[in-house]
Order: sequence, then C-alpha cells, then structure tokens
Amino acid sequence: MELLYLLEKIRIPILNEFMLLITHLGEETAFLAIGIIIFWCVDKYQGYYLMGVGLFGNMANQFLKITCRIPRPWVRDPDFHALEDAIPEATGYSFPSGHSQTAVGTFGCIAATQKNKIIRGICIAVMVLVPLSRMYVGVHTPADVLVGSVMALIMVFAFRPLMLGNGKKNIPWVFAALTALGIAYLLYVELYPFPADVDPHNYESAVKNGYTFLGCFVGLLIVWIVDEKKLHFTNEAIWWAQIIKAVLGLAVVLAVKEGTKGLLNGIFGDEMIARAVRYCLVVITAGIVWPLTFKWFAKFGKKES
Repeated sequence: MELLYLLEKIRIPILNEFMLLITHLGEETAFLAIGIIIFWCVDKYQGYYLMGVGLFGNMANQFLKITCRIPRPWVRDPDFHALEDAIPEATGYSFPSGHSQTAVGTFGCIAATQKNKIIRGICIAVMVLVPLSRMYVGVHTPADVLVGSVMALIMVFAFRPLMLGNGKKNIPWVFAALTALGIAYLLYVELYPFPADVDPHNYESAVKNGYTFLGCFVGLLIVWIVDEKKLHFTNEAIWWAQIIKAVLGLAVVLAVKEGTKGLLNGIFGDEMIARAVRYCLVVITAGIVWPLTFKWFAKFGKKES
C-alpha cells in the first residue's frame, strides 16, 4: 500500500488522463480486436497463439480471483482513495490484475513474433505502462500486477514453441487441452462450496466467464479443423483492402455477438448454456464465416500489382 499512497500523491490531471487511456489497452475488448485482426490480416497461426495465451490467461486469472477473493485496495484500506474515474470499471476481486495479465499476454505475443524493433519496443512499453497504470489509478496493488504480469509472460514463452514454427501441428491438441481445462474450471465454479460471504457479483462473473471460455475454446477447435481440412484461407490483400476487411469483419462479429443473444436465450431456456453457444458462434464467425470473403479481398491486391 505504501507504493499506492506514493503514486496517489503525484497524481495530476494530465497524467490521470494519460493513465486512464493507457489502462484501456489491458481490456478484453482490446485483446479480442487485436487477436482477430492479426488472425485475419497478419498470420492466422500468430492469431491462434495470441488467442490461446489470452483466453487461457484470462481463465487462470479468473480462477485465482474467485479462489483467493482478495478485495480491492480501497476496500482493504478505507483511507486510500483510488482515482474516481477508474472505480466503475474496477469490478471483481483484486488479485491478480486482469488488465496487467491481458496487456502483457497480448503485447508479449506480438513482441515474441515480430522482428521489427520499433514494434517490439512499443509492445514492451505497453507491457510496462499498463501494470503501472493499474497501480497509479489505485485499483491494484503491486502484488496484483506483478503476479498477473508474470503469469502472462510464462504463458507467452510456454505457448510459443507449442503453437508456432514446428509446433503448429500441436494447435488442435492445445485447443483440446484448453477445452478440457475449461470444463474443469466450469465444474469448479459451479460445484465448489464457496463460503457464504463470497461476493455474489464476483461469483456470477466467474460462472459467466466459465461458459464464455468453454464456448471460445470449442469454437477455436472447430475453426482449426475446418480451416485445415477445407478452408485453407490466406491473409494476403493490399493494405487498404486489409483495413476494410478488418473493419467490416469486426462489425459482423459484433453483430453476431449481440444479435444472437435473445434468440439463443429463447432456444435454450438457460442463459449460461446460451452464452457458451453464442461465444462459440462468434468464434466460428470470425474463424470460418468471415474468412470465406478473403479470396475476394485478395483480388484487389492482384489488380494493383
């Protein structure tokens, strides 16, 4: 807490705004958008790698949160004041930091697969700044961000030989293992007798995320099988076609995510099962349906060359 008090003393408006902006780079939305764009426009195997690290990392993070159940700094110490604008989005238990883990995992994967020194330098800067921003705005302790960051780095280095280079053949086995771990996590949060004082909002979030993870893992396994056996899509397209492909594709994925919610809830009659199916469909849309358009986008590059 001493470091958080020190950072609280040096807060100034312009630095507050900068740190609030930086901290958004650790959100799940940023991770998903970056992962999908890399999958579509850069290299699909790097996309698989980033998604594997990010989703498994988030599941491990959720497991520790609901297991350790450590409250936020201002709850532990009522004399401490977090930055007011950061509190509304700082939901859930404090340990470990999800934003730190997501940022280090996402940008660590990019740094591990890029030779460009400028890109790697930017990624490393983000990997340092996001955990720092979480402490600066007062929503996490040094232990929270350190554990989240170290976990992410371990996964970045552990998954790389498993999913890239000669390890590409392991990708379906990695996703199958993650699916099994997703089932194990879901059984844990559904069946474990948590104490009566567990925060209901945090517990509900842990359960929802369990169904989300399972749907995503199953979806990724289906995507890999279909692409390897039938689709074989490539990423080539001229730069402006890549931008259009990414923007339109993200809009389609978002439409599926939001547009199927009510329909699937009605079909299955169970919000959680519907959630797993919905996220599986989102992944299939991103990995199979939208890539069906890539041959069309690639034609623009051939005309320009």
